[in-house]
Amino acid sequence: MDQDEFNGRRVLVVEDEPGIAAVCMRTLNREGFQVDIAVNGEIALEMWAKKIYNLCISDIRTPCMDGIELYRQLEIKCPEVAKKFIFTTGDMLSGNVKTFLESTGRPFLTKPFTPEDLRAIVSTFFVAL
Repeated sequence: MDQDEFNGRRVLVVEDEPGIAAVCMRTLNREGFQVDIAVNGEIALEMWAKKIYNLCISDIRTPCMDGIELYRQLEIKCPEVAKKFIFTTGDMLSGNVKTFLESTGRPFLTKPFTPEDLRAIVSTFFVAL
């Protein structure tokens, strides 16, 4: 597929665990999405500056810059981007993660999640899924 064939179906996955990143890429590619992977928020910001993404699936805990800081920076720079986030986390016990997720109102997946879980939550953004 060339760039035009993705028809507004570009997803940025921010995930530092290679196995989870691979599952996300494989699952979403099969559904017709162009998927780029960033291992942390700093890289994701650089990628977002160069390309338009229709959705960002971001782990809360990544090195260098976590998903919370990524979200906050993008929310300030381009508020409409805040509506394009799904978070993933394996840390639902931490008070600050729970508080953050509640404050954003954004959907999230708890780790571990299945490809079916991923497809279901992404389908809330893309009706054709």
